[in-house]
Amino acid sequence: MKTIINTNFGKILAIAIISMVTFSASAQEEETTPKFSFSGTVDAYYRANITAPNDEEAIAPGSSFAQLPGFSLGMANLIAAYEGEKVGFVADLVFGPRGTDAIFESPMYSATGDIINQLYVYWNVSDAVTLTFGNFNTFLGYEVISPAANFNYSTSYLFSYGPFSHTGLKADFDLGNEWSAMVAVMNPTDLTEFNPTGDYAVGAQLGYSGQFLNFLYSQGGFEVDYTGGFDLSDEFFLGINAAYFDNSDVEVDFAGVALYPQYAISDTFSLGLRGEYFTETDLGAIDQTDSLTGDLDVFAVTLTGSATIGNLILKPEVRLDSASEDAFIDNDLAPTGSLASVLFAAIYSF
Repeated sequence: MKTIINTNFGKILAIAIISMVTFSASAQEEETTPKFSFSGTVDAYYRANITAPNDEEAIAPGSSFAQLPGFSLGMANLIAAYEGEKVGFVADLVFGPRGTDAIFESPMYSATGDIINQLYVYWNVSDAVTLTFGNFNTFLGYEVISPAANFNYSTSYLFSYGPFSHTGLKADFDLGNEWSAMVAVMNPTDLTEFNPTGDYAVGAQLGYSGQFLNFLYSQGGFEVDYTGGFDLSDEFFLGINAAYFDNSDVEVDFAGVALYPQYAISDTFSLGLRGEYFTETDLGAIDQTDSLTGDLDVFAVTLTGSATIGNLILKPEVRLDSASEDAFIDNDLAPTGSLASVLFAAIYSF
């Protein structure tokens, strides 16, 4: 694929970002105590199909992670961070199937040991401006790579087919009155160690009071994404994600919307439902039979419980995926339009 964003444009945009923030560098510095922190998660799960056999890895929803049959591994996530007075770094390493899937497009995939999820430095130029340089997880979407930060353990189609990570330079701006903005120049999507193409992507975000409108342009394709949520009561939260992606160069596109109602029954147990509608053209996201082309739609409903025991979170989950065509396989190995599955996950955070 060819990109419209050329090398010179990427360099110009990077210079422009740096120029914008230098005007804020004269803000008064706050005295802080430098500190080093170490955190992370460990997760494992059990997954089984109800309406399909469990002896083949390929029979699973077409979304990322949590697709393996039987007792399965997630990942160990180890995060080292240093926060200085004005500068710091984050080194985020992953080990296991979930981590390997998360960095699948790295051009130095084997050379780095499949373990670098994020690796960046940052500079708090002022109270209102932060520069980040390196590899960081995407700013698009409601869900993230870390299982501890998602309510549902399995992931949505919207998350799975948007970008996972970027490498480049971004500038975050606190505009005041709950407004924020971000601009970035980056390698093409998911190329995280270096740039083998000479092309560059651009990204932008506008935020207000926890609601974010995101934009990404990379190699002839663009994605527009809205991510947000609202506290409807002390116990009831509603998360929202909607996105549209199009790349006319390769005639691939997708769009979808997902709602995340979550209700806290007690201090240690909550129930959450993800309802997602996702449509795609020639992406191959939905079809698990490798026999369909053209437009496909899927409606997926996932009910998840979340029980907290100290630093341990237990998540039982039931998921139903229903497609517009016979995109799945039933217990007789015949094509069918739906797939029902169950899952139980355990996540420890430290």
